[in-house]
Amino acid sequence: MAKTTFHFEQSLAELESLVERMESGEMSLEDSLKAFEQGIKYTRDCQNALAKAEQKVQLLLQKNGQMEAQPFNTPSIEDED
Repeated sequence: MAKTTFHFEQSLAELESLVERMESGEMSLEDSLKAFEQGIKYTRDCQNALAKAEQKVQLLLQKNGQMEAQPFNTPSIEDED
């Protein structure tokens, strides 16, 4: 059995496309239900990929002697003055 590669960005784009089509209101009820079902699958797949990435980051931090992830230091609008 060959392992397929998960493409997070592609799944996220597909999910966004499904949402846009559903929000347009032009889909039949049956098509909307199918799209919703597919959207749930994309959402679960993306959540799983993010959880795995978070676990990898935690392991890398632990290997480097850091016990907790530090928040990114993002400049605020006030810092730009």
